[in-house]
Amino acid sequence: MMAIMRRADDMLGSMSPSVPLFVLRLTLAIPFFRSGLTKWDGLRLADGARYLFTTEFQLHLFGGSFAYPAPILAAHLAGIAEILLPALLVLGLGTRFAALGLLVMTAVIQLTVPDGWANFHLPWAAMALALVTLGGGRMALDAWLHAGHGISSQSRVRDRGLPY
Repeated sequence: MMAIMRRADDMLGSMSPSVPLFVLRLTLAIPFFRSGLTKWDGLRLADGARYLFTTEFQLHLFGGSFAYPAPILAAHLAGIAEILLPALLVLGLGTRFAALGLLVMTAVIQLTVPDGWANFHLPWAAMALALVTLGGGRMALDAWLHAGHGISSQSRVRDRGLPY
């Protein structure tokens, strides 16, 4: 029985991480992109986003609640980032930087909605951190763009003992 389990484990371990990394990119991109869509009314910041950032959203720091500094600017930046960064993730273009941006956004969201850590923020942070560390995999434009330059993220991952 142990031999069968060992063989199955070896077989599962030999699969390329490119597919799970692609799925991870999609899974992280979807909630941020959907949130970004709600912040825009065409090319104009939606009234709902203006209201939330100026009235409802508070940063919970040091036991207190504080209004967002420059709330309209923050709403614009969040709306742009929530459209741009997920699109880059799906394409696998600048994967590590896009994931880092979403990790920072997740931290700000955690400060804004502290009760969401277990259901949303922790999984988002874990996915973003994995992508920052591992990159987008072979199914990413990053891999294709860097292939001719000898600096692919895959070679760095391979050096860490992860198969590609």
